[in-house]
Amino acid sequence: MSKQIGISGAEIGLGALFVACWSSGFIGAKLGAADAPVATVLMWRFVPLALLLVPFLVRSGAGGKAGLGRQILVGALSQSGYLLTVYRAIGLGVNTGTTALIDGIQPLVVAALAGPLLGVVVTGRQWLGLGVGVAGVALVTWSDATSGHGTPLWAYLVPFAGMCCLVAATFLDRRTRERPSPLRAVAIHCVTSAVVFTALAVATGAVQPPASARFWIAMAWLIVFSTLGGYGLYWLLLDRVGVTSVNTLMFLVPAATTIWGTLMFGEPFGGWTVTGLALALAATWLVSRGAKVRNASGRCSAPADVSRSTASVRPSSGAGGVSTAVRRSGPAGR
Repeated sequence: MSKQIGISGAEIGLGALFVACWSSGFIGAKLGAADAPVATVLMWRFVPLALLLVPFLVRSGAGGKAGLGRQILVGALSQSGYLLTVYRAIGLGVNTGTTALIDGIQPLVVAALAGPLLGVVVTGRQWLGLGVGVAGVALVTWSDATSGHGTPLWAYLVPFAGMCCLVAATFLDRRTRERPSPLRAVAIHCVTSAVVFTALAVATGAVQPPASARFWIAMAWLIVFSTLGGYGLYWLLLDRVGVTSVNTLMFLVPAATTIWGTLMFGEPFGGWTVTGLALALAATWLVSRGAKVRNASGRCSAPADVSRSTASVRPSSGAGGVSTAVRRSGPAGR
């Protein structure tokens, strides 16, 4: 039996917190980049996190050595590659809200691939909503690119590359037979990023942090809200409600980020921006409708990602409950 995808009322609070935490990353990136190079900011964001989370790596967990190697690759894509492109784009002059909107195209890519890769049903209403959301992304991106503030056109491809990294990481994780708990996964990803960014900082001579208080406030902001909050909730919600449901929440991130960036940095907030954000919010409503599905008995139940071939239930040590895991019996052996 196939089920639709969506988000139930029980996860609304976590979803709202996720949107706020994920939006904080774009703001923190601009705060940190004001005082130091990108490599310095990212190194000092992840080294303290790695030290804090190392104990979760020495504990026994699902996945073994093979699972550890896969999660290292997931972390390199979802954090290292993604954050490098986001910080680079903002450094090139792309507004924080526009960067978030370009990343907001991610749900369309995920939904387009969810059927063939995960066997998840995507309804016509959800496709319509995803299309409306992408129209909003395109509108605001075009407005920002033609506003004459000197940002090169190719810079708008940089956050798009980061979005592709996160999409790849999402599907790589979903097609894994055994996955660690969300907390252990975040620990693996943060240690991976600490190694990558420390190597980058050493190679570019950017290890020394500035002495300004603003820099360390930005680091605390990025560690607590953006990483522990944003990435932690991302994987937790991914495990509870599924791929497309979580990525639908990304459509709310641009609105929060744009308003935040306008208030803190005076970034433009004109008519085209409002229109594009309205389209993104309308897309969220369209895709999130029908969050409940009917099971064989006719009752409504919360949706989850289910494989058309083989679905099984496993305990989720990180989520504190039972979730539906995708286990495919096809040629891929997943």
